[in-house]
Amino acid sequence: MSEQITLAKGLNAGLRRAMEDDPKVLVMGEDVGKLGGVFRITDGLQKDFGEDRVIDSPLAESGIVGTAVGLALRGYRPVVEIQFDGFVYPAYDQIVCQVAKMHYRSKGRSPMPMVIRIPFGGGIGAVEHHSESPEAQFAHTPGLKVVACSNPVDGYWMIQQAIACDDPVIFLEPKRQYHADKVLLDESISPDPLFSSRVVRRGEHATLLAYGPTVKTALAAADAAAVEGKSLEVIDLRTLSPLDMGPVLDSVRRTGRAVVAHEAHVNLGLGSELAARITEECFYSLEAPVLRVGGFDTPYPASRIEEEFLPDLDRVLDAVDRSLDY
Repeated sequence: MSEQITLAKGLNAGLRRAMEDDPKVLVMGEDVGKLGGVFRITDGLQKDFGEDRVIDSPLAESGIVGTAVGLALRGYRPVVEIQFDGFVYPAYDQIVCQVAKMHYRSKGRSPMPMVIRIPFGGGIGAVEHHSESPEAQFAHTPGLKVVACSNPVDGYWMIQQAIACDDPVIFLEPKRQYHADKVLLDESISPDPLFSSRVVRRGEHATLLAYGPTVKTALAAADAAAVEGKSLEVIDLRTLSPLDMGPVLDSVRRTGRAVVAHEAHVNLGLGSELAARITEECFYSLEAPVLRVGGFDTPYPASRIEEEFLPDLDRVLDAVDRSLDY
């Protein structure tokens, strides 16, 4: 297949491909069947695969994930959709106490092959509980894999790779990107491994790290910086647990500077771990401290002031300038 797709289309096609390849793959969640999901990610799947494999669940996130645990233990590969990021907390106990620990608790006898899809981040002007960035809470939990796609092609491949993984995967999808951009999907090109980061723009003067929704922001910042003669290298982290530090460390050793951008709060966010690891491994290469750009230490604000909360091009460029001024 070679066609122009959005992130929503890529995820839908990836789910469809996984369900065609393995009859043990099930999709569960609120309104995923007849409606096709709030963001239409599962559109058409129930019609083609039936109500036994695309299951409209009650409004009970703990029950949805708990049911998926039982299915995974019986050899199925459930794909759970959490309708909005802020709705995941009723299921948090199931995720961190059961999903994350079952394989370890059983001394490897009971794998937990399930995917928990979570639309995350802001940018859609939603009401309370509909825009959150909970990734650090899951990345901090041993036993969980956490990945974040940023573009349609990655969405198509990464969802299939996550479903094929025998470990539980928290699969984060930037909701503001679902229908934003189209890119060419060429299935003849082999995808990158699931748990790997990628350099998406080469540069010389500083390294800009991002994932999910802020990758687009980082690339826009690199374009703007280039006008002023500043060459920024941009890395899409893609995997948050485990972090793939190889490309990051190679880049920072060359540029001597690093800026991390994410929508989550800066305090104890992924940027903190990245800054610590970069400092440990690249101390003698650094020309400036590792700087972080992210959300402020408040709850996600009401929709009308969301743009003031989220890191934008200007805030990223300000951090780049501060780094280059050292």
